[in-house]
Amino acid sequence: MPPSALRRTRLLLPLTLLIAWLAVGGGLGPFAGRLGEVATNDQAAFLPRSAESTRVVEEQKAFRRSESVPAIVVWTARDGGPLAADATATATRALASLTGGEGIAGPPSPALPSEDGEALRSVVALKPDLGDALPTTLDTIRKAAASVPGTTVLIAGPAATQADLSGAFSGIDGLLLGVALIAVLLILLVVYRSVLLPLMIILGAVFALGLACAIVYVLADAGVLRVDGQVQGILSILVIGAATDYALLLAARYREELTVPGADRFAAMNRALRRSFEPIVASAATVALGLLALFVSDLSNNRALGPVGAIGIVCSVLSALTFLPAALVLTGRAAYWPARPKTAPQRAGTDADPGTVTDAGTSTGGHAVWQRIASLVDRAPRKVWAVTLAGLLACAAFAPALNSRGVPFDEIFVNDAPSVAAQETLGRHFPGGAGNPAVIITDAGAAAKVVAAAEDVDGVDSAFAVDASGRPAPGAPLVVDGKVRVDATLTDAADSDAARETLARLRTAVHAVPEANALVGGSTAQQYDTQRTAARDRTLIVPVVLAIILVILVALLRSLVLPLLLVATVALNFAATLGVSALVFEHVFGFTGTDSSVPLYGFVFLVALGVDYNIFLMSRVREESLRHGVREGVRIGLTATGGVITSAGVVLAATFAALGVIPLAFLVQIAFIVAFGVLLDTLVVRSLLVPALVRDLGPAAWWPGALSRLPQDRGRTDQSVGAAAPK
Repeated sequence: MPPSALRRTRLLLPLTLLIAWLAVGGGLGPFAGRLGEVATNDQAAFLPRSAESTRVVEEQKAFRRSESVPAIVVWTARDGGPLAADATATATRALASLTGGEGIAGPPSPALPSEDGEALRSVVALKPDLGDALPTTLDTIRKAAASVPGTTVLIAGPAATQADLSGAFSGIDGLLLGVALIAVLLILLVVYRSVLLPLMIILGAVFALGLACAIVYVLADAGVLRVDGQVQGILSILVIGAATDYALLLAARYREELTVPGADRFAAMNRALRRSFEPIVASAATVALGLLALFVSDLSNNRALGPVGAIGIVCSVLSALTFLPAALVLTGRAAYWPARPKTAPQRAGTDADPGTVTDAGTSTGGHAVWQRIASLVDRAPRKVWAVTLAGLLACAAFAPALNSRGVPFDEIFVNDAPSVAAQETLGRHFPGGAGNPAVIITDAGAAAKVVAAAEDVDGVDSAFAVDASGRPAPGAPLVVDGKVRVDATLTDAADSDAARETLARLRTAVHAVPEANALVGGSTAQQYDTQRTAARDRTLIVPVVLAIILVILVALLRSLVLPLLLVATVALNFAATLGVSALVFEHVFGFTGTDSSVPLYGFVFLVALGVDYNIFLMSRVREESLRHGVREGVRIGLTATGGVITSAGVVLAATFAALGVIPLAFLVQIAFIVAFGVLLDTLVVRSLLVPALVRDLGPAAWWPGALSRLPQDRGRTDQSVGAAAPK
């Protein structure tokens, strides 16, 4: 075949792949901004499936003539003193005018004065499907309530919280994507000193995100998956970070192969793909399967994140292994302009071998910094791992100080949210649980005994059976299918530790009432059950994730000792990260609590992503050890991969840090834990601890694989790179 025809044939596949991905980007890219259409921020939909509070949510539906979401209107005097004598009647009339209005589900309750005479409250039931119209409806309520002279009006309750949550997640797609992509682009431009390569990597990540969002959109729209704002944000960050990481590994290996004497761009890509495919796929498998392990969780939002995140990882690796190779082959050395890789001179008497080449920046020879680090690890491995291990253990010692019993309501938003201010005002003038009672569903025949038992519980302010509108009706409560609803107002704030302790006592008391079959739910019960379920999930999911990762590492590295060592180091990195986070959250950010799901999310992301970098490193160390011996393999592998893995870690940390732009404590906490943990893993665990341990163990680290039977050091040859270290 003529050379020109052969060239055209070789270009056909990359051109086809490029056109296919351009079609994906053009056709599916808009879905990256449409997940909000199928997302729900109704927290009741993400409760533990088997919890008592979840059963109460289902039972409550029978007591509602129509579905509604309560908004609690609170009036206080502008001067901080007692309200006017006619304020109660005026407030009741003001809200009565809302009856039958757009978005209003029923007549507002009469205004109720506080015992100190300085505040009023009333409950307005809203229709649950208001969506984007909710803020407008709340403004209408606020304007009507403002007709009470000399008062300040605030709105608390689930409706106000839902409005603030929707506001926090509004524009999440564009904001997160913009912040993450700008951060990644700047880092790549600085690190790689190339113009075209960062743009290709960013484009591949955007294509992967568009494909992932389209798949998730279709599944969520069909009711197969649940998506909320948190899952939506994590998906964007996860895909951008993972796709960039995989692309960087392949691009660095391709650059290295381009320096091999006699290699053209097609042969270089063939070798780069062949040698990068296994570690990239293994890395993606650890993350995807680790996320899918969340399926065993009893928390619905954890179960939602599992498949959504796994879909994102699959799309990321698909883009990195198809779009990027096609783009790199079509552009060749020009992709790295102006720092184009140059063919390395071949030394006399040696065959072309990627272990022999040296190229500035991202080559096997690597940057001088990584040559010095590799030499340090080679000279004094025991001292290096002992010092780093001691530092990590010192950080891990603070891990038990992390309070994961939940975020108090006044800390859910990191900015000034109107619903938080309203709830604080409500709590100052009314019982702490006002507006968020514990809800008891009991058999009608035992209702009176249940009310009496509830009122006798320490920490319960009042308890009463309710009518169809949810108002007290001790004499004629609503009976549905032989059941009665009882509301118990707690003396402490619904989200406090004291309220949860009261909730436990309340359940014990009403469960003991004969033939009552009582169930206790409500806001406090939901938090209580979520915390207990989260603790159970950690106990179950952590070993499952570790087992999945261990199996993948054993298959990849053909060893048993080294995989156990790697799993132990990433687990230690997680513990150290939690220790530092406990100190930072309390003393820097001012958080008094951590969301109960944060430790599990942090574990899944950090352990799975942390193993990624160890896979990239140790797969290269194994490759070089087969050529040069175990000792030299560690030195060459660390030198060769140090720059690209560190830059990948910085990029991933920056993308997860972008979650901090959403003003929610949960996402800020996740952002810090993952970003700090990735940097700690990249700069300390993978750069110092792991290489030093492997260097110190020598061939024994690879037992029982073939490398365990090789000598520690085959001796330095011309083919090793960098300055020779003493033997």
